[in-house]
Amino acid sequence: MMQDEPVLDLAHLGHLELLTPKPEESLRFFIDVLGMTESGRQGESVYLRGWDDYERHSLKLTASTKPGMGHMAFRARSQQALGRRVAALRGSGYEIGWTEGDLGHGPAFLCRDPDGHVVELYYETEWYQAPPELKPALKNQAQRFPARGVNVRRLDHLNCLASDIWANRIFYETYLGCRLTEQIIQNDGIEAGMWMTLTNKSYDFAFTRDHTGAKGRFHHLTYALDSREDVLRAADIFLDAGVPIESGPHKHAVQQTFFLYVYEPGGNRVEVCNAGARLILAPDWKPIVWTEEERKKGQAWGMKTVESFHTYGTPPVDPDD
Repeated sequence: MMQDEPVLDLAHLGHLELLTPKPEESLRFFIDVLGMTESGRQGESVYLRGWDDYERHSLKLTASTKPGMGHMAFRARSQQALGRRVAALRGSGYEIGWTEGDLGHGPAFLCRDPDGHVVELYYETEWYQAPPELKPALKNQAQRFPARGVNVRRLDHLNCLASDIWANRIFYETYLGCRLTEQIIQNDGIEAGMWMTLTNKSYDFAFTRDHTGAKGRFHHLTYALDSREDVLRAADIFLDAGVPIESGPHKHAVQQTFFLYVYEPGGNRVEVCNAGARLILAPDWKPIVWTEEERKKGQAWGMKTVESFHTYGTPPVDPDD
């Protein structure tokens, strides 16, 4: 039986918009502690980048009354590829429509996944041109190494919370062409987590089940460092800066990411990880399935997952809602 040709229209996770009720404090965290570079301002938003992100920005930090994610954005492989994804979404009930674009990229098509997370698709983008003081000696590097704080290299992935993992997985597979690489299935058959990719990275984003049953919430964003040693050093830098460490440094069992989780001043969870993560080279990769019993064993080296990792997301759930 012949299988359908895989959809390869989207290239990678491009950026995300993070909402913060403490914009100045959050900005200082991303610049002074994470070591990111400001690349523009517009309205209530500041645009930021890791030192080797090729696009103008990978993070849009926007002032808001509550923390959370404004939208996630994927770059298409071509203008024609973007058109095919828009055509697939037309009439699906998930489409929102076109925008003129944003600082750093051209026209974009917006849609919502089944849980309500806003997804932006675009192709035209502005490649970052470093000013003289940030121009690197190595011309195949986007920007000079900042030597400031944690020195995050590039946007790696994000994690959202969802009330129905199965419905969201079907959406991302069907309409966006994402590939499932690992998942968690509980004893009752309910899908509790999914890790999906558009590239040969093991995952560009993940979704885990929201224990509150709420929809459209955010779990964390992740920036990559070069090595495990950099993640260990980051823990000391966070400690010195008074940044609350939630969990790690340690190693996940799922995807084997070496992780460290902290909270930025606006209340959003931020992870730094090693950039040398696993690659998925097989075109016919068979997703790894983790059982409920296996996940109860905790992380790769036996550390139990902290309770807040399962219970905290942004925006916080109002018990009166």
